[in-house]
Amino acid sequence: MTSIDVRLVQVTKAYGDVMAVDHIDLEVHKGEFFSLLGPSGCGKTTTLRMIGGFEQPTSGLIELQGADVTWLPPYQRHVNTVFQNYALFPHLTIFENVAFGLRRTGVKDSEIKSRVTEMLQLVELPGYEKRKPTQISGGQAQRVALARALINRPAVLLLDEPLGALDLKLRKQMQVELKRIQQEVGITFIYVTHDQEEAMTMSDRIAVMNKGRYEQLGDPEELYERPTTRFVAGFLGVSNLLHGQALGVDGGHGSVRLADDTVVRTPAAALRAPGAVAAGVRPEKIRLWEMTDQVPADHNHMAGVVVDASYIGVSTQYLVETPGGSRLVVYEQNIQRATKSELWARGEKVQLTWNPDHTFVVEASGTPVPDETE
Repeated sequence: MTSIDVRLVQVTKAYGDVMAVDHIDLEVHKGEFFSLLGPSGCGKTTTLRMIGGFEQPTSGLIELQGADVTWLPPYQRHVNTVFQNYALFPHLTIFENVAFGLRRTGVKDSEIKSRVTEMLQLVELPGYEKRKPTQISGGQAQRVALARALINRPAVLLLDEPLGALDLKLRKQMQVELKRIQQEVGITFIYVTHDQEEAMTMSDRIAVMNKGRYEQLGDPEELYERPTTRFVAGFLGVSNLLHGQALGVDGGHGSVRLADDTVVRTPAAALRAPGAVAAGVRPEKIRLWEMTDQVPADHNHMAGVVVDASYIGVSTQYLVETPGGSRLVVYEQNIQRATKSELWARGEKVQLTWNPDHTFVVEASGTPVPDETE
């Protein structure tokens, strides 16, 4: 049986009439990299702060390794937190910044030296002991903050958008580094971010949050390939949603009839009940064909006209309009069509196909994804 490091039971947090966190039940497994993902104002940071003891819940239960810590202050919880601003002490050396927690608990100097040296090697900053925070880069400061948080060997490390202040290239490098460090130390990480790529790169599991609750919880592949709500489908990448009526299951596949009478097949498990639904497919799952090409008979099939093409190097993004008025985004890798002159042209008639197993189904209407996630 998997042991649980953090458990939330019906946890709420209200600020006056505003319900920031709305009856969340959550279990975080020991040793996993768990992310709370969602737009600004969805409750992810408030949830993290309640786990850390920086905010008290309005109601509910918070357990850490089986012990009730709901009303304990932060210093009595076996957790540490890494914030976006790092909060390093500018007057102390890197060595003393990392050693700070050990000195407060009365650890001997000899052990402090060995453990600080070990931590700086873990975050790939050996030899930086005598520098001050003003003498290192933002990425290095983030590593120092991480080392300082890990040196006391907490049961759980909480990370509140720690890469938010870094530039894009460095942020991508640190995503890989954070996952490596987490795997090496084996400590449970709970990570808050609004960046879906960041969450998918590092996480074992993700809770996609919206309006104080999570709409879906699962591993990155499950959330991306089989979203269960419109919000999750839109927040984790681009989705083409085709509205229609669920017809039921036949021969191992479900089917959805669109407004123009086109029938789209889906995995049988994707159809939960008859009625109005939206069949979804990711842009990279769709293949474009010439109108005269023989397409796979067992694939979903639609006709369309290319209305826009954007060449972006590795791939080309197309916007294709179907006779029923739907507009589908299609990503095509630029492998065979190597030059711009070989791309599908605006106004060109095409066929679109995709494997029925790549179709997911969500509710016909739901919470829209906000335009701004900062």
